[in-house]
Amino acid sequence: MEFLLLIYGDEKDYIGLPKEESEAVQKEYWAFGQKNAAAIKGGNALVSVNDGKTVRVRGGKTTTTDGPFAETKEQLGGYYLVDVPTIQDAIAVAAQIPGARDGSVEVRPIMKFS
Repeated sequence: MEFLLLIYGDEKDYIGLPKEESEAVQKEYWAFGQKNAAAIKGGNALVSVNDGKTVRVRGGKTTTTDGPFAETKEQLGGYYLVDVPTIQDAIAVAAQIPGARDGSVEVRPIMKFS
């Protein structure tokens, strides 16, 4: 069964990290990826919310605004797509993501259409 693991955290905690700390975090994610390679089908980190846009279509008119839809303390910073037997297994994988220690990881089953 496929699950999307959405990683949320305060991106301000990572902006301007000293090089050594930034590299240490990257190494943790690399180790996580290697340990869980059999389950991981994909994943990516996202750039800052400052570089994103929100798109809405109302009455046939498209509008865009800067950044995410809502002001929040935590922003979506990345994701993994995993294939594991149960949601409990997905939760166990999510708990290993380094960002879960100071942010949160949302576990969402992927809807399958026949």
